[in-house]
Amino acid sequence: QEIDYDQAEKENKKMERYELAKNRIMELETEIDGAFGNYIKEAAHLFVTIFHVMDGTEDAKQRKEWTDNLYVEIVGDNYETSYANPAYCVKKFGEKTGQYLCWFYARFRDSIVAAFEEDEEEVTRCMELFLQVVSVLSLEEETERYLKETIYYDVHDYAEDRIEKNIHDLLCPEETLIYNIVMKSDFANTDYLYRYGEYVTENEIRMAEFLGKMPIEKLSAMASTYTGGYRKGFEIAGIDLMKKKTVQIRYHIGFEPMVRQAVLQFEKMGLKPVFTRKTNTQAVGVVSTSPNKQYQYDHRFDDALYLNHALVQERLKISEKVFESYREEASLYAGPAVIEVFGEKLFSPKVKKESPAYKKEQEELSVSYRRDYSLLQNRYIPQDSYSFTIIAYPIPEIGEDFEDIFEETVKVNTLDMEEYKQIQQHLIDALDLGEKVHVTGRGKNHTDIWISLHELTEPAKQTNFENCLADVNIPVGEVFTSPQLAGTNGVLHVTQVYLNELRYENLEFSFTDGMVTSYSCSNYEEEEEGRKYIKENILHNRETLPIGEFAIGTNTTAYVMGRKFGIEAKLPILIAEKTGPHFALGDTCYSMSEDVVLHNPDGKEIIAKENECSALRNTDISKAYFNCHTDVTIPYDELGDIIVFTKTGETVTLIRNGRFVLPGTERLNEVLD
Repeated sequence: QEIDYDQAEKENKKMERYELAKNRIMELETEIDGAFGNYIKEAAHLFVTIFHVMDGTEDAKQRKEWTDNLYVEIVGDNYETSYANPAYCVKKFGEKTGQYLCWFYARFRDSIVAAFEEDEEEVTRCMELFLQVVSVLSLEEETERYLKETIYYDVHDYAEDRIEKNIHDLLCPEETLIYNIVMKSDFANTDYLYRYGEYVTENEIRMAEFLGKMPIEKLSAMASTYTGGYRKGFEIAGIDLMKKKTVQIRYHIGFEPMVRQAVLQFEKMGLKPVFTRKTNTQAVGVVSTSPNKQYQYDHRFDDALYLNHALVQERLKISEKVFESYREEASLYAGPAVIEVFGEKLFSPKVKKESPAYKKEQEELSVSYRRDYSLLQNRYIPQDSYSFTIIAYPIPEIGEDFEDIFEETVKVNTLDMEEYKQIQQHLIDALDLGEKVHVTGRGKNHTDIWISLHELTEPAKQTNFENCLADVNIPVGEVFTSPQLAGTNGVLHVTQVYLNELRYENLEFSFTDGMVTSYSCSNYEEEEEGRKYIKENILHNRETLPIGEFAIGTNTTAYVMGRKFGIEAKLPILIAEKTGPHFALGDTCYSMSEDVVLHNPDGKEIIAKENECSALRNTDISKAYFNCHTDVTIPYDELGDIIVFTKTGETVTLIRNGRFVLPGTERLNEVLD
């Protein structure tokens, strides 16, 4: 057998680095005193638990104990005195040193998942970084400067490795830890949940128990709704699924019994799954209940400590190089298939002055980086060459009615598409008569907005609105368009709404020619704090965004489910957008795929797929897209009228006082009444 001596030497050196760092850290758990002594001891204690994980065990009780120990310090009141909390770190060490040490502590926590993944290289990097920090903290002067430099070089020196890993994990199907958990675990008990290295709560345990006892036929049917919607997305877009080989599956831990059935169904389509991990601050991929959403919120702008133009350009250059090396794999990527969850306790974040915050130039850099990276990725994985699907289910935290809500959600996800297709066609036929649409609120809702529609040059063959059925966007229930920005004016207001896991009270936007001109909410006593909250989390640090979508949700069954169980504030956007008219801030629904020819079931071509912003892709693509799309829905009980205005001055009323009055749509009122 031929021996690769170079590889063997590399492995020996890697092991030597690991053992050297491990032995030094074991000493640090007890020996350090001074101003930073407790910080060093706490971090060393974290790594000692990591060492136990790396040594490995098949004992489920032991894995549970390790997992609990690794997350306990950021759970509940413990977070108040954790070095992962910027407020505590700054209080202990001063503003800059405290922010830097808090950044490091969050970075050390990256080794938790790496350890469960048996990623010795990443764990070793975290250990060596910790030892560098210990060395800096022993200096008598310029500690702050050296801490900042250490952060920058950690980010800079390993940028290529991290980017390569992220892209590889997205595009290359392999028998990873997550794949083996999904496909090889015994679902008769929930011990397998502690193999992830993620935080495990009653949500994950009860969901795994609930689905683990579900008949295989029902699991398969649920999975079929999910995978069938994925397949339909390709059919509707006219994309050849046979040319694709990989599907990215995103799900909440606890859903493994359903995910296994989905994997088997995707494999019959010729698709192999890839699973990606979330990070400490971004819940995209395979996720569990957050141990502390405030922790994630506090660290959302950690890159403000080092972000600069040179680093952004370096990341883009590396990303292009890596994508080029994975060009073939990228061409086989079919897109994400997402299982969302809802029902977690509503979260209103506390804004901390101690958390890192962008300077003005960094805001612009962050925006430009997300845009440029999105455009770069689109070169290798064009959005018009793949599809997606999203479906949502409740988790046990939603309350004692969990199982009833789950069954009701299954019902909502499988409503009769044929019936909705016909009802929604009546709405589209009326809307296509119009030049503008007027939407108003009632009661405490003071929405008053005019939507400008595209002109249909061949009304017999063209339409402005897509008849959205349960394909990529489950459940069924909306008609939507990309409005013209010019002539779209007015005020959008909702009394309360939950967007991207954050709560907003009296959220209001004003629009002039389709662009946001002002905004506010009543979450905070200081109006400026509310504006900052919106700018960071909805405008994503931009000064303005366009209206990318106007839609009318028709899923009154979902609306009634929310009211019946008192969970309307907890419904995810995916379902909430179907429970009333909604407006999206950001890109259109057809972002980067405007040239794909689409037809409604009646054969008419959908022509309203862009606006004045996205049209700039033909002249200056950097100004065309915003890489965000946030739906704001007006619920039926806050909705007044929706009236279509034609060129000749005639009107057609679709909804009056929150009820459908257009002939052919009255059926939607039955569950409301």
